[in-house]
Amino acid sequence: MATVQLTQELRIEYRSLFNTCLIRAEKTQQVEENIADSEQHRNRYLAVGRSLRIPWYVIAVIHNMESSRNFTKHLHNGDPLTGRTVHDPKGRPLTGKPPFTWEESALDALKFQGLDHWNDWSLPGILYKLEEYNGWGYRLHHPSVLSPYLWSGSTHYTSGKYTADGEWSETTVSMQVGAAVLLHRMAEKEAFLLANPEAAVLRSEPPIRYSPNERSTYAEQLQLFLNGFPGISLKVDGYPGEKTSDACKQILGYYLYGDPRSKT
Repeated sequence: MATVQLTQELRIEYRSLFNTCLIRAEKTQQVEENIADSEQHRNRYLAVGRSLRIPWYVIAVIHNMESSRNFTKHLHNGDPLTGRTVHDPKGRPLTGKPPFTWEESALDALKFQGLDHWNDWSLPGILYKLEEYNGWGYRLHHPSVLSPYLWSGSTHYTSGKYTADGEWSETTVSMQVGAAVLLHRMAEKEAFLLANPEAAVLRSEPPIRYSPNERSTYAEQLQLFLNGFPGISLKVDGYPGEKTSDACKQILGYYLYGDPRSKT
């Protein structure tokens, strides 16, 4: 049972931190490499998430945090799939015989954390469940340190880390990139990724793609968003064509998914 509740105050905190999240310069390459590798396995994350109604990118960032995207390790905690888990939570999965497939382990881990019964895939809902996945130790016992599981690699985090279960170090610095930091950059690269969790569960492609002749409500939202930047003046018609893609390139650094000029 969670010892921290997702209150309105906590929702506001998560949104504020996410909106002001800045990646440290020395972590930029690591962030890009992590995301690129996760993207290569998007369909694998989708296959697991589809059956449990969990967005693929949530599974992707958990996989990064728990086992550095290694498909030979348990999603619970990074223990090898050749046996049941030996670290907390111990003895998972309870059924079946090792060696386990990554998919078997992933399904068990996500169910163990109650993510299969979670329906709030808004940004605060996601960050809440990710922080819970790692534990509430930082928030409850070291509130001056934002959880590195979420914020490591950003200007929101400097130092302080649990080096083992129950063992705290004020000076240790997490070398990982936090899950919220990865999500922040993923949302920049795939505009409104977090605004359409249903599509993120079911589809292997982003909810907005280059399509000059097909109108989309999400494309209209994207155009409104882009018009908020100096020098951008798009017709808000919901057709994500060349001008919208050009604006994405100018502001976000990437053409729309499916644009012939894109490397995606």
